[in-house]
Amino acid sequence: MSSIDTPLVEVRNLTKHFGSVIALNGISMVVKPREVLCLLGDNGAGKSTLINTLAGVHQPTSGDFIVGGKSTTFYSPRDALDAGIATVYQDLAMIPLMSITRNFFMGREPMVGFGPFKRMDMKFADDVTRDEMHKIGIDIRDPQQAVGTLSGGERQCVAIARAVYFGAKVLILDEPTSALGVAQTSMVLKYVNQVRNSGLGVIFITHNVRHAFAVGNRFTVLNRGKTLGTYEKGAISIDELQNLMAGGKELQVLSDELGGTI
Repeated sequence: MSSIDTPLVEVRNLTKHFGSVIALNGISMVVKPREVLCLLGDNGAGKSTLINTLAGVHQPTSGDFIVGGKSTTFYSPRDALDAGIATVYQDLAMIPLMSITRNFFMGREPMVGFGPFKRMDMKFADDVTRDEMHKIGIDIRDPQQAVGTLSGGERQCVAIARAVYFGAKVLILDEPTSALGVAQTSMVLKYVNQVRNSGLGVIFITHNVRHAFAVGNRFTVLNRGKTLGTYEKGAISIDELQNLMAGGKELQVLSDELGGTI
């Protein structure tokens, strides 16, 4: 198997129980380099539990979790980061009143000096922040401006660029376009495509089928903690994917009851 075909992450029959509650019940999925795998599912489908399991927040109850061809167990989010799996959550983990640079390097500040004279190398950090954002088409005049002054799409791109800069091999994006307008969504989707083309694997979690279809290579549909199937982009239409995600029969029954208004 060539390196491009070797999965970055593979999950086989993953389960997660919280007491008597079965949150994940036999999830299987594969993420390869240079592809976007979209995880689709309505509220309660198990998306958040799966994200947190992949990110090391939860340990699976059973099943195989394989990273880079080796069976792996993450005991903390740090373990996942060290293995190259970075998660960008909806809240972005940013502090609005802090500068773009400070948010970019939060927890990983480059330092200069020794002992009591040790301090953050702000010039280096500013230069890196400006250069990394310029690579994705966002020109920042002053990296010291508050990150809260950026648009929602720009903040998403900062969070993604931060993960890529610090060595992510697999990028998990949690509903990255859910609160964005059309122009900002377009910005983020273009950047996700750019990241994919650079060789990373991307797991794109969303309930918006159109956003998924714009950037995804494959689509895995979750429902009540189970995998309903994984489909190549050329093998399924947007409407078929939407019906599968929403539960085609239930939606059709409701549409009939409402006189075909859905």
